[in-house]
Amino acid sequence: MQKTTRIMPANKHVALVAHDNCKPELLRWVKENKDKLQGHFLYATGTTGHMLSKETGLAIRSLISGPMGGDQQLGALISECKIDVLVFFWDPLNAVPHDPDVKALLRIASVWNIPVATNRATAKFLFESGLMNSEVEIEIPDYEAYLSDRT
Repeated sequence: MQKTTRIMPANKHVALVAHDNCKPELLRWVKENKDKLQGHFLYATGTTGHMLSKETGLAIRSLISGPMGGDQQLGALISECKIDVLVFFWDPLNAVPHDPDVKALLRIASVWNIPVATNRATAKFLFESGLMNSEVEIEIPDYEAYLSDRT
């Protein structure tokens, strides 16, 4: 597929997701990085979003719960270029019933070339980067060109 570019804004749209076993770890990370997160637009799947908002006071747009379709909602937002960064503390040692949705979310984040943090270390690297608070040009699939080639 051909590529084009888009500009990520300085104030990123950040999705926050965590498997049940990782929710306490994500909450701890969010509390430690609250000042950095306040400058961005935050989204989360249902249970995680409600917990984070309640515990931190951050404004978070909560979607529905991951197993009920929240992972797919986030995937749709990513494919519409409405999410710039995905922070997904997932548990690779514990299978979840909605595992196909989880894999689809990680896959679509890769397709649309957005930064993904799957643990504290990668989240730290992302949020310590000067690019988090700057406009950034990234390559994305040129879906319009793809459609025009098919007609």
